[in-house]
Amino acid sequence: MKYTDINFNKKTILITGGAGFIGSSLAFYFQNNYPKSKIVVLDSFRSGETFSNGNLKSFGHFKNLLGFKGIVISGDINDKSVLKSLEKNYKFDYIFHQAAISDTTVQEQDLMIKTNVNAYEDLLKIAIKHKANMIYASSAATYGDSDRFEVGYEQPNNAYGFSKVMMDNVTYDYLKKELDISIVGLKYFNVYGPREFFKNKTASMVVQFGHQILKGLTPKLFEGSDKILRDFIYIEDIIQANIKACTPKKSGVYNVGTGNARSFEDIVNILQKELQINNGKEYIPNPYVGSYQFFTQANIETTTKYLGYEPKFSLEDGIKAYIPEILKLFKEEVK
Repeated sequence: MKYTDINFNKKTILITGGAGFIGSSLAFYFQNNYPKSKIVVLDSFRSGETFSNGNLKSFGHFKNLLGFKGIVISGDINDKSVLKSLEKNYKFDYIFHQAAISDTTVQEQDLMIKTNVNAYEDLLKIAIKHKANMIYASSAATYGDSDRFEVGYEQPNNAYGFSKVMMDNVTYDYLKKELDISIVGLKYFNVYGPREFFKNKTASMVVQFGHQILKGLTPKLFEGSDKILRDFIYIEDIIQANIKACTPKKSGVYNVGTGNARSFEDIVNILQKELQINNGKEYIPNPYVGSYQFFTQANIETTTKYLGYEPKFSLEDGIKAYIPEILKLFKEEVK
């Protein structure tokens, strides 16, 4: 589905983190809807390298790009020579900056800031030189301990959330200047959908619960999980927000969620109904009490006002659309 009147054919589009979950989804959106667009994917791709927490340094996976016909560049956004060659060899019209360290449990604060903040500013300078509109991934993790999910009420409680606040601050700083481009930051809430599987343990609970159920296991939920509410958003609505952010009525930072918080219990109930398997539920103590967000719900008023964004997928709709992919992954990757 096309979400805008912009004709992206013959436009040159850079997608950083393009072999990841959201980046690869954007790459195929352009390929499928605008076959004459020139799509450049930059990703560091996965190696065996891990952080001190044991999780992979990069989640980019070639399988997310199977069937992609555009240009693929393997490179790190922290590498100045990679950025220089992008600046020199292309003239971008739009930059979708999705590359980041997105693991909230990473302890390496130096690398987190370098990757998520400093490299963003380097890319922003290229966007300004190329007169390319910039759309980048911020995060709902910026809200941390806040009980008000509106831009301006951020209270990050981990290095990742802090790095995204700093990233948004870079944006605000640049927006004080007279620019020929628009800059839009999108604070994603809990995203789920096709192409997230290769995020391993950091993939959504939708796919993780789905595969537990298919294995015949009883899904384990934290005690009181009917009261643990999150704003779960389907990937298709994330794509809609990114496309609409190409021509904002106003540059700035916006929430992207459904505006409707749902429980982990709801996820399990919907999955068991759609898969037609009832393995019951098991409740376990929540070890994260005290450092755990029990409620997140995006305020999307300004997103609707300035981007024209309106979520199309309820949790029921999103999971229903996702089921064929959950089954396919189970058959090909899990079993």
